[in-house]
Amino acid sequence: MFKNLSFREGLNILVADKSPGATERQTRNRAGKTSLIEIIHFLTGANADTDSLFRTSALEQFKFGLDFDIGGKRAVVERSGKTKSKLSVLSSDTSHWPIQPSRRASGPLQISNTDWRAVLGALMFNTKEAEEETQAKQAQPTFRSLFAYFVRRQGANAFSTPEKQSDMQQLGDQQVAITYLLGLDWTIARDWQAVREREKTLRELRKAANEGAFGSIIGTAAELRTQLTVAEDKTHQVKEGLSRFHVLPEYENLESEAADLTKQLADLADENTLDRYLLSDLEDALKSESPPPPQDLERLYAEAGVVLSSSVVRRFEEVKEFHDSVLRNRRDYLGGEINAAKERIAKRERIKAQLDGRRAEVMAILKSHGALDQFVHLQSELSKEEAKTEALRQRYQAAEQLEGQKAELDIERNRLLLRLRQDFEEQKEALKTAILTFEATSNKLYESAGSLVINESLNGPVFEAKIQGSRSKGIKNMQIFCFDMMLMQLCTNRGIGPRFLVHDSHLFDGVDERQAAKALQVGAELADALGFQYIVTMNSDDLQKTKSVGFDFDKYLQDVKLTDAQETGGLFGFRF
Repeated sequence: MFKNLSFREGLNILVADKSPGATERQTRNRAGKTSLIEIIHFLTGANADTDSLFRTSALEQFKFGLDFDIGGKRAVVERSGKTKSKLSVLSSDTSHWPIQPSRRASGPLQISNTDWRAVLGALMFNTKEAEEETQAKQAQPTFRSLFAYFVRRQGANAFSTPEKQSDMQQLGDQQVAITYLLGLDWTIARDWQAVREREKTLRELRKAANEGAFGSIIGTAAELRTQLTVAEDKTHQVKEGLSRFHVLPEYENLESEAADLTKQLADLADENTLDRYLLSDLEDALKSESPPPPQDLERLYAEAGVVLSSSVVRRFEEVKEFHDSVLRNRRDYLGGEINAAKERIAKRERIKAQLDGRRAEVMAILKSHGALDQFVHLQSELSKEEAKTEALRQRYQAAEQLEGQKAELDIERNRLLLRLRQDFEEQKEALKTAILTFEATSNKLYESAGSLVINESLNGPVFEAKIQGSRSKGIKNMQIFCFDMMLMQLCTNRGIGPRFLVHDSHLFDGVDERQAAKALQVGAELADALGFQYIVTMNSDDLQKTKSVGFDFDKYLQDVKLTDAQETGGLFGFRF
């Protein structure tokens, strides 16, 4: 069944062998070298999602155990895919753990996977916060983020660049982890990540403000400032009008009376107009009333005297007197009509004056007061204007904040850059140690030593491992080897870290056998000098090549060898 592995101090090489009877289809890629890395991560708090190796039907019932030293004392834990959220604690002394395991019924002590990560973080890396607390904060150093540099996973594409332990690792997490491991001020990297997250939110808001319906909701600060000014003024005017408004209960009656008075005044004016036309006609008629000229009457009567008999002809004086009498009567009549018309007009004018005075009183009251429904309408209008103004004010503040945050974030970036430069100056000895350690390790592998460039930028600290010819896959992998060894040496000297470094065989893919041999030799020497375990998995033929260039690996080999030639040759002891 499953092969137990026991690692001693110094270099440990786990070999995957190809048996003479193995076919081409029975490759060592299924022997379990990478599975060993996954087991270590599984037992040090990695998540076990549904696609996890340990959740498969073939393995979920099995328990995997880890026996190691942590915090100066032995720790033994077990975990299975079936109960992935809990670990069994078999250690006899956990008094130095910051979080104590608990016991249920008569079973073994147990600790949640979350608390286990917190314990490992505190005892290995001196992280102070519990895992669930750090997850609520931005860009804090966590155990899983730090530990992954010491046990890189091929499945996470950890062998692509030295600075990242996963291709999914974000820049902020990378900067925080490396600055923490190098002994620099990691809070600067944390604050830089906060700036980036604010900038990301700002970019999304600005993009939304320029596109779609959200653009019409926010708008620009300049446009909204104008709209807000106009809306505030209109609201003020409505409010002022409402403050001067007096409700009049009899408003409708007075409004009806004013309308009736206006109608009466119009009727009187119409009647006066008719009488003035009549008066004008009467006065014209009066002026035209006069007797016929005397000579006309004399000629008329002379002719009448010829035609008619003298018995029917009157005397001229009598006729003249008659005409004068008719004229006087006509003038008396016209004068009476004129006087009557004038009297009617004068009477109407007096009535109009009274009515106009009353209408003026009514209109003055209506002007200074209003009806209740008008008051309610004004209140409703004020509420609408106030709501509109407040909405514009909020949009203006949002637009102003969006446009102002960019400048604030630029200022914050420059402030962080100054903090970073100051920290680099204060920690120049730590930087010097890291740079020289990387150079010394690379110098043992190549004639032209590599370099570790640590620089400051407006986007935070920059870490770059360089070795001449680094475009080749093999040299890129040796950059990772030098970087990891540098971290291991610095952390060991500071008294932090897991005190073991594990490299999968993928690290040696494409590496010249001379450099592979030198790397194993350097790893062995450093592990012996500093007292840590350097665990390497390799294929037998690749390992054999290192012997041809002078590396004697026999004393570092594990007793257990892996092979996929037989069903029981792999790490798990059976094929699935």
